[in-house]
Amino acid sequence: MVDHTMPRTVVLGVIGSDAHVVGITILEQAFSAAGFDVVNLGVQTSQEEFAEAAVAHDAEAVLVSSLYGHAEQDCQGFHDVLDSYGIDAITYIGGNLAVGQDDFEETRATFEALGFDRVFDSETDPEEAIAALERDLQVTTTERERATITS
Repeated sequence: MVDHTMPRTVVLGVIGSDAHVVGITILEQAFSAAGFDVVNLGVQTSQEEFAEAAVAHDAEAVLVSSLYGHAEQDCQGFHDVLDSYGIDAITYIGGNLAVGQDDFEETRATFEALGFDRVFDSETDPEEAIAALERDLQVTTTERERATITS
């Protein structure tokens, strides 16, 4: 049972060989300001590092970023790794996920088929992702108010 008197913990990182750091820095600041406890793994993070951090920090969500267009390759088997660690967390992915991405709905379907709960494009405003996470984790108004007071 998760203690909701404490901030909700999310693990954030850039997967695979991608070295784009600006997006996760912005997301870390936005999620922290919204009252989440953010564990930022940085860039070039392996699937196992995401899983180990999620276990170590009892994360309720794992947020994967990728901007170099090869996320499908980097995310093959990702949810199998999370399952092997016994992780039951919401999973999000966002960024420029596919080279030459013309139809984002097709890209979204690809990543949903890989097991991601939500898929965002590179134009997504951090507030949209925060609102989705609050809905998915059923963050209460009381929790949101407490996070605002303590930040």
